[in-house]
Parts: sequence; C-alpha cells; structure tokens
Amino acid sequence: NAALMLSRELAQRGVTIISGLARGIDAAAHRGALEAGGRTVAVMGTGLDQVYPRDHKKLADEILNAGALVTQFPLGTPPVSENFPYRNRVISGLSLGVVVIEAAENSGSLITARLAMEQNREVFAVPGNITSRNSFGTNYLIKGAGAKLVQQWQDVAGELPPEIAARLLPPPSKKSRKKGELVDQLALAPRDLTEHERAVFKLLGTDTPVQIDALAEGTRLSITQLTSALLHLEMRELIRALPGMCFVRKM
Repeated sequence: NAALMLSRELAQRGVTIISGLARGIDAAAHRGALEAGGRTVAVMGTGLDQVYPRDHKKLADEILNAGALVTQFPLGTPPVSENFPYRNRVISGLSLGVVVIEAAENSGSLITARLAMEQNREVFAVPGNITSRNSFGTNYLIKGAGAKLVQQWQDVAGELPPEIAARLLPPPSKKSRKKGELVDQLALAPRDLTEHERAVFKLLGTDTPVQIDALAEGTRLSITQLTSALLHLEMRELIRALPGMCFVRKM
C-alpha cells in the first residue's frame, strides 16, 4: 500500500520514518522502513514495557534493532485512549513533515496533521476515492488545509529543507559536452517562455535548490518581475518551490 511504498522509498534514501506502532498504516510505515534496511522510530502511547497492540511485540523488537522506541509515559503505563493524542504530538514534533495516508472525518491522523501545522511542520496527504470514508480527511487536507498532494516519494523529498532535499533527489543526468562545456540549459526550456522566465529557468537545476535572492542577483530582475516569472513557471509545473524561498526545476 501507499504507506509501505513511501516509507520504503524514503528510508532507502536515509530518511528516518516515525510512526505510532498501531495496526494498519502505522505498522506498514514501520515495515517499509525495515524492508529498506533503514531507520524507523515508534512513538508509543504506553510505557516502554507495555507494547500495544500486544501482537506487535515482534515488530517492536525489530524497530528497536533498527531505530528506537520512545514514549513520554513511565514504565507500567497501560494503553489508555486519552494518552494517544499526546503520542501524536510527539510524532509530529519529532518529524520534519507528516504524511497522512488515510483519515476518516474524526480520526487520530487528522489530529496529528493539525498538531503538525501548529508546530510549523510540513503536512502531506495522499488523495483517495471520494466515496471512501477513509479518504475524507486526506482529501480535505489537500483541498482546504494546504497539505501537499503526494503520489510518490519525490513529492515529499521536494518539500523538505533545501539541504536535505538536495541529498535525496537524484542528481541531474550527464549532459553531452561540446568543447568541454555543458550544452546550454536553455535547450531544455519550452520555446514559448518569456525573456524573464527563460532567465530564471536558466539558473535552476534539478539537484541544488536556488534561493530567491540568488535568482534576483543572477537575473537582475526586479522582485516584481522575478516573482511573476517564478509564479508562471510554477503554474506550468516546470519548477518546484521549496521551503525557505528556494526553487528547483522539476524532473
């Protein structure tokens, strides 16, 4: 499923997967990271000696060997429903971003998404069938709460801080060389770009994010001209905006 696929792909690239050890989506996220040989952290709503659900004891042991089990509750704390929202706050607090795979209207996943927004974390959501009750929350987050739509791991990686995104996203393909120089990057640009858009596009690559101040200096455009060019390039899905007012070309 989506949780298994996304966690496996991200864990393969060094991203630590944090989830809550619950049945279903949580377990799939942990297992995806384990299958990839990556790191995963389980945040528990109980004491460390009270694995819940009990049939996840083996999974908890595997997580302990590949990451960590963490909790804010003392030893001996049993599974009590009112403790799990506190667990969700820890999950979002430890994370750079939260990916919501499924969420019913009043689910714990929506609580986690709200907490992530309060903590200024990135929030992502996988869209779902509009007739499915478990897709209500994810579709709402995308439509009404500004969550980033996720279809593949690159959608998550591209929204992380630039220094992290640059390590995760693949490097640009090797270009043919002529007289020791790379082929002009504008050869890859659509022919109908404006002069300002072409100037911006020329300075961007797919690997290293470029901050807006560097674009302003490199293009010599006014801030109005620059933001207009960036907006049009984004609308045409030629570039991607990253946190910190940084930009990269879309692959």
